[in-house]
Amino acid sequence: MMRYLHIENARVIDPHSQTDTVTDVFVANGIIQAIGHRPAAGEIETSINASGQWLIPGLIDLGGHLPEPGYSQKGSIASETRAAINGGFTHICSLPNTKPVADTSAVIKLILDKAATAGNAKVLPLGAMTQGLAGEQLASMYTLFEAGAVAMSNARQPIRDSYVVRRLMEYAATYDIPLFLSANDLSLAADGCMHEGPVATRMGLPGIPATAETIALAQLLLLIEQTGVRAHISQISCRRSVSMLRQARESGINVTADTPLANLLYTEDAVTGYNSLYNVQPPLRSERDRQALLEAVASGELAISSNHHPHELSAKKAPFSDAESGMSQYDHFFSHALTLVHKDELSVDALLRATSTLPAHILGINQTLIEGSDFNAVLFDPEGDTLITASTLTSRGHNHPALGKTLKGRISRVFVEGQQLL
Repeated sequence: MMRYLHIENARVIDPHSQTDTVTDVFVANGIIQAIGHRPAAGEIETSINASGQWLIPGLIDLGGHLPEPGYSQKGSIASETRAAINGGFTHICSLPNTKPVADTSAVIKLILDKAATAGNAKVLPLGAMTQGLAGEQLASMYTLFEAGAVAMSNARQPIRDSYVVRRLMEYAATYDIPLFLSANDLSLAADGCMHEGPVATRMGLPGIPATAETIALAQLLLLIEQTGVRAHISQISCRRSVSMLRQARESGINVTADTPLANLLYTEDAVTGYNSLYNVQPPLRSERDRQALLEAVASGELAISSNHHPHELSAKKAPFSDAESGMSQYDHFFSHALTLVHKDELSVDALLRATSTLPAHILGINQTLIEGSDFNAVLFDPEGDTLITASTLTSRGHNHPALGKTLKGRISRVFVEGQQLL
């Protein structure tokens, strides 16, 4: 006899199925069996009164740093995937800059095994495009793909020249392997640590011009067009990149892209005071850039990634230009992102599309709240408040931008393939 989890009176919000209604959901064997009506057979095993709460598809991250293997002082797969659950993620793409680098099937399998043992968010490894992420010799991408990597990335590490980029794309296109590409001209970025502009000049900090991103993006788009590779541009940060991507799509180039949450929440002004928490890559740019990114998210052109990068306290205690870049973002991610909704800068629908529906489409995952789908979902209380303190963080990285603040909304439950993990 079928035994059901019954979620009562939830506001079901799902951009994929264009659903926004208060209804009941019945789940059994990890699958949504019925919505809005009780199944003909079976019995209710567990009931959850979700009155006043949202039932939304689980979030999917297109790029976060897991410090294991190799950087145990920054966290583990277990700690960071648990933090991801606390932020509303059911699936996360892990970048390949581990130690050793995820450029062999053994490392990919180790990551998958540790993630399965932890039993938190599902980890979707990104394999290294080049051996050791050195940007010179191609990694055995097909072997990594077969081992379980969902796509290949060089994790913002530079690739030697355009000839190597072309070879990478041609190899990936041959086997229909997706590439997650970063647009960053290292010679222009040089030793910069923040956006090149008036704030950097006033503070005496070396800047990273927007052209470091846009010149590299132009090269990538031309080679994507030439090779026909399945490509995703990771973590764009400036207004011109948005218009370049739009023009590329209009000309028939099939390319997707995301932007980090930090670049939607903050600008270069956050660096005032030399707060190393805001030393991130890509850098926080101007308000004009932020507004362009928000418009692209609202129109469905951009996904939102976490760019989660946990650090121990000492890594952020150095002077701004010497501090390690990155923010810890997994804990309370959805509540943090929802501040954009509270400020009327995004709609709930646009936020969910950018953090769940579009990432699912990019990865070929079925992440939707319709009958017959895997139950990967989040129950969220929009009226709950959460004070972010060191004790509420699951990630070992306490370099969280909302530390000490109260966020509106609280995740009450997370389900991965029907299993309640929170």
